[in-house]
Amino acid sequence: MARAVAKDIPAGSYVNLGIGLPTKVADHLAPDMGVVLHTENGMLGMGPAASGEDVDPDLTNAGKVPVTELPGAAYFHHADSFAMMRGGHLDVCVMGAFQVSGGGDLANWHTGAPDAIPAVGGAMDLAVGAKDVFVVMTLFDRDGAPKLVPRCTFPLTGLRCVSRVYTDFGTFSVGSDGPKVIDTYGVTFADLQARLEVRLKRVEESEPNVADPSADARGVPNA
Repeated sequence: MARAVAKDIPAGSYVNLGIGLPTKVADHLAPDMGVVLHTENGMLGMGPAASGEDVDPDLTNAGKVPVTELPGAAYFHHADSFAMMRGGHLDVCVMGAFQVSGGGDLANWHTGAPDAIPAVGGAMDLAVGAKDVFVVMTLFDRDGAPKLVPRCTFPLTGLRCVSRVYTDFGTFSVGSDGPKVIDTYGVTFADLQARLEVRLKRVEESEPNVADPSADARGVPNA
């Protein structure tokens, strides 16, 4: 999923990667794309995840995962970071989600369960501030319930803010026209429609590609 996202990020974009799976996108961006990664905790120019001797406990992303820095990286106050997020200065934000509606509504901060710990963080700021919001998530939860739904039942993070959803079964565009299937992975359009309550459409009249995202944005094959 992270590879598929990396392929769709335009060159030269300023991009925020959310906590968890979205951070993996950094590992699949080609250096010559000129993508500048922003972290909520106050950094521009984040590189891929750090390992071995490159690990610096003082250099982490918003999820407290050690990362690397690229030439020209800059550090700044948390308030300045949020000003960038809220001010429309980010081209793309990549986040996880509990639910996304076919119209592009996002629910990713609270399940509503009495024992759940609400943790909105900067998700609302990113949802309304970024020019494009990409969501990376599994298509079904642990109980097999769909996470791409006609209407979100969990507390909302943002209304009509998501433009694209990347899942383990396929990639979808969402918005005012409803969800459209861009690619499917190992399943057909009919398979997806049978398992989802939301009404799906095809991006084109023809059957969508049954794709295997076997190479990342750098052209490196999937092992």
